Formats: sequence, structure tokens, C-alpha cells
Amino acid sequence: MINTVYIERAIETHPRVRQILARFDHAEIIVCDRYGEIFNPKAQNFRLQKQNPSLILAHKHEGHVLPAPEGYGVGSRENYYFSHMLNCIYDCRYCFLQGMYQSAHYVVFVNFEDMTDTITALSSELHNQRPWFFSGYDCDSLAFEPVTGFMQHCLNVFERLPNACLEIRTKSTQVRSLLNRPALKNVVVAFSFTPEDFSRRFEHGVPGVHKRIKAMQMLQSRGWNIGLRFDPMMAYHNYRTSYKALFELIFDKLDGESIHSVSMGEFRMPSGFFKKIKKIYPEEPLFHLHMEDTNGMKSFNRSLEQSMFEFCTQHLLRWIPEHKLYNCSV
Repeated sequence: MINTVYIERAIETHPRVRQILARFDHAEIIVCDRYGEIFNPKAQNFRLQKQNPSLILAHKHEGHVLPAPEGYGVGSRENYYFSHMLNCIYDCRYCFLQGMYQSAHYVVFVNFEDMTDTITALSSELHNQRPWFFSGYDCDSLAFEPVTGFMQHCLNVFERLPNACLEIRTKSTQVRSLLNRPALKNVVVAFSFTPEDFSRRFEHGVPGVHKRIKAMQMLQSRGWNIGLRFDPMMAYHNYRTSYKALFELIFDKLDGESIHSVSMGEFRMPSGFFKKIKKIYPEEPLFHLHMEDTNGMKSFNRSLEQSMFEFCTQHLLRWIPEHKLYNCSV
């Protein structure tokens, strides 16, 4: 539950701020000059804040749309990402955000139009190409949708941009707003998965695997493109049995021929982030797996990772053609 909402003074009367505040009429409202005053100070206790995070409503002044990292995407040469929110309502132990940010509070940028205007301009510049725009890099795309309505705003824009594609990356089952409108052919709802035993242990607050599959079934039945994102791939002791069971469970329930794309992503984290998270959880077995440090990045042992990807590729190709499978490696 949100008990405190911070608002930047410059947007205090913004209509979207008023709409969001109506959902938190019990909360204490505090006005600040810039969100960084609350979000950026050092020596904050991320774990303590995560138990009862505040909401910060802010204006995003720059970086509305950014080039996606190398290897991020599903086949296009023009890939971009954008974030309307910082931090996630879920609590995945391996999430890089807790190493990147000082604070666990949620920041929502209310100037949606600046983001989508930039997307529209880029789409116009690249009118002879097929640019992809990825939502869900710094937050979950749908988990906070009932509060923000951001994705509905995006969909209204993308239905007017036939040459541009949108990926909605999520672990959420908050799909009602999608089910209540016609599916868009240039939009992919991409669900992230780790095996069920791993998810129960390390992805706190995330809807269970079966619930996410049910959400995908409903979306697929309404004509939405569905993507599967096994990202990050986790090379833990039981991964062979667990990934095989996960693949069988998913493709037993979904129409594999209609799946838009499947991708596997490596676990990669800046060493400084990894060290910070490990300090928060010094006894957590997850941070004592077979990792190595290469060029300032923490990752699984290369030979172990290669074996995992080969194993999972072999099993995924039982259900999907090779051209739909992407290895999102850097």
C-alpha cells in the first residue's frame, strides 16, 4: 500500500497527477522541487524501503527514448527502449535495479506525451524501416497499469504508427485493459519467465507461472501477439529439469504456431551492482553460483552458460521454428 506520495512542484496541478492521487486519497502528500531529492540520496536502505515504498510523481526532462543495448531485440536493426517508471512493484532477488538505484520508491513520470511524441518522430524518420520500441526495461510494463494508464496511452499512439512495433515486456497478469480493446498487429505482449521452482524462490510478488500462462491464453484468444522471454537464463543446479518442465507446461497451453517470438537472454550485471546486491543478501545462495567477472560484468561461467543455452535451444525447437528463436546476447 502506498502511504506517501511525493509530487514535483511543477506538475502539482497536472491532470494526470490528479487522476493518480484519486487512487490514494488516504496517502500523505508531500511536495518537492525535483524527484532526485527523494530518490537519489545515498545511504538509503533499499530493503527497508521495499517493504513500504512511496510513490514519486515527476516530470521526465530528457532521455525519453534511448537506443536499446546491443543484442536486445527480435530481429530489427532499429531498436529503442523507453521507461515511464523507475523501479518495479515486484521484488526479484536478481534484479539489477536494486544495484542501480539508491531508492526502492516508485517514480512515475507523468509527461507521457513527451515519450510518445519522440516515438512518433523516430517512426517518421525511419518510415522505410521497421523500428522496435521496448517498454519494460526499468520497470514492469503492466504491473502498475491500473494506476498509471500508461500502456493504454501508448497503444492509442501505436495504432497510428503502422511501421513501428511495440514490445510490452511484463511478468504481470494485469491484462484487462488489453482484453478490452482490439488487438494491434504491431504490438507484442512479451511475458518473462524463469522456471517455476526458481520463480517461487527468487521472484517475490510475481504472479505464478500458471497465472501468467492463463493471461497469455486469454490474450492469444483475442488475437494479441504473444512473445516468450526467458531472460535472464539462470544456470542453477536443477536448470535442465526445470527449464524442460517450464517449456512443456507453456507449450501445452499455448498455440505454439501463433507465438510471435521466443528469446533467451544472458544473465549480465555490472560488477558494482552485483557487489551491492550481494552485500544486501550476503547469505543468499543465488549470489554464490558459478559466476565470473569479465570486463566489469558479472555472469555465469561461460562453459556452463553455453551448455544451458544449447540444452534450452534444443528443447525449444521442438515447438517453434528456428526463425522465431532469438539469442539476446551481448
